[in-house]
Amino acid sequence: MSRVPPWLIVLAVWAAIYLPGLGSLEIKGEEGRRILPAVTMLETGNYIVPYVGGEPYLRKPPLINWVVAGSFKVFGARNEWAARLPSVLCVLAVAMTFLFIARGSLGPDGAFFAALMWLTNFGMIEKGRLIEIEALYVSLFGIAMICWLSFWQQRRSPWLTWIVPSIFLGLGLLAKGPLHLLFFYGIVVAVLFRAGELRSVLRPAHIVGVLVMLGIFAAWALPYLQMTQGENTGEVWSRQFTGRLAGDDFKLGSWLMNMPRGLAYGLPWAVLLLFARSAFVGARDGQLARAIAVSSAALFVAVNLIPGGLPRYAMPLLVPAIWLIASIINAPRLLGPALVAAPAEWLRRHVPTVACAIAAALCLYGSVIVPFLRGREKVRNIARQIDAAIPGGQRLFVIDPEYQPFLFYLRTPITYAAEVEKLPEGVRYFLVQPRDEQAARKTARWPQPPREVARVTDYRKKTVIVFAVGEDA
Repeated sequence: MSRVPPWLIVLAVWAAIYLPGLGSLEIKGEEGRRILPAVTMLETGNYIVPYVGGEPYLRKPPLINWVVAGSFKVFGARNEWAARLPSVLCVLAVAMTFLFIARGSLGPDGAFFAALMWLTNFGMIEKGRLIEIEALYVSLFGIAMICWLSFWQQRRSPWLTWIVPSIFLGLGLLAKGPLHLLFFYGIVVAVLFRAGELRSVLRPAHIVGVLVMLGIFAAWALPYLQMTQGENTGEVWSRQFTGRLAGDDFKLGSWLMNMPRGLAYGLPWAVLLLFARSAFVGARDGQLARAIAVSSAALFVAVNLIPGGLPRYAMPLLVPAIWLIASIINAPRLLGPALVAAPAEWLRRHVPTVACAIAAALCLYGSVIVPFLRGREKVRNIARQIDAAIPGGQRLFVIDPEYQPFLFYLRTPITYAAEVEKLPEGVRYFLVQPRDEQAARKTARWPQPPREVARVTDYRKKTVIVFAVGEDA
């Protein structure tokens, strides 16, 4: 393996884990909230305000919708593979940033091991194959963090040290909002404080970097706020933040599992964090390792203690954790619990072997097992039943559907409408939820009442009804 270029091994591990079966399974979880706004953007040309079910989606900025729309446009297809590809490319970008940018700080072996550990930790394997915010958001933070730590430690130009990370932090604001700034500045301040350089945050380079970051966000936010003046956007954002702090959906059992689940995201490599003292006394820069360890641990505990917090909120800390683990691997010897010293020593000496074994197992899973899971689909079959009830070439008008993932799979062209009474002339088929069923049956808009042609209940126990208008429908 030593004769193979490190970048080629990293690329092969990435491809084996993240590409097989990428588009085999239907969308799940919150993927539809990332994909449906992208479809609407392509159809309407409005890239400023995301829409879900015909209504503005005010809870998240639109960067993830933009990258999905761009992927659909580039590949000329609207399917799961094209939707999820941006996530796996983001994961690869962080691995390559570790490999090439962190090389001067972690050393060639440390940077190589860090890239492999990034690709093979359980957290990124779980999130990186989905078109979810975490893969994009954590990756943008990761690139910013790696660049700052590398440039600062290598004493590169302050302008390079601050401006480049600020670009990715600004994009992170467009992905999920400001939470990643807590992680970034929490670690940066700890590093600068321990080095006696805290005053460097007042340098013009940093101030300009902050302006660049805010400018990237403002380029979208200002026209967005202008277009959504009547939508109480600020109130929605504020309610999300305060709701998490107050624990509006607090569940004791889930809250108690936040830290164990958060640590599990870093497996199998998180085991080496038990030997963090090795990096303090034996690595190339023990002071940097100590600052990263202390600040990351404090941030991890603080975020997971929030009543409404979830383990994934702390996922950006995977990046500094992997940096620290790479420093541990570079240490002359491991200093930590004797009980697990032998397995830990084996793990740090066989990082490429373990990474390749994980890649082989997941390649087998993606290539062989994932295709068989299509028989358990819960969303696509809903779209099939609705398509079967509507003749080809007819348009389906969808009345205030809220979030309905099956809309992505409909072959029938759709148009959103607010209520039955606002349907345009010439409607032949329309879909409602049960709350609008009576309004549909009792409307006097047509000579004869609409006829029910399909009633479908999905896996969430949500029902939709399709009506036909006119005898020829």
